[in-house]
Amino acid sequence: MRILQSSGIPIYQQIADQLREDIVQGRLKAGEELPSIRGLAKELKISVITTMKAYEQLQSEGYVTAMQGKGFYVNAQDTDMIREQNVRKVEAALANAITAAGYAGMQEEELIDTLRMLIRLKKTD
Repeated sequence: MRILQSSGIPIYQQIADQLREDIVQGRLKAGEELPSIRGLAKELKISVITTMKAYEQLQSEGYVTAMQGKGFYVNAQDTDMIREQNVRKVEAALANAITAAGYAGMQEEELIDTLRMLIRLKKTD
């Protein structure tokens, strides 16, 4: 797991985002235990509270379940529903990007070129 201190994204959010992606992509399977809160905090050299906040966020979104005294476990996922939710998020983000591009005076082709460049950069991460 990679945490970027200078990304501007809170650390708990980075953890939750990476674990969510691992669950959705099937790298973490239903019933699989997440790393312990203390273990992950130690590995990442962060606060236990930060790790707990990430896990609680995933639990509130239905990705994981806490088992008292045992840890957090991945829930079975309805991949079609998750995909639809993520498509809606993408559409909303792109709508916001289109509005911001308009404020910046960007033309359609420039906006599309920017999106293509960002996709290429993300693939090299």
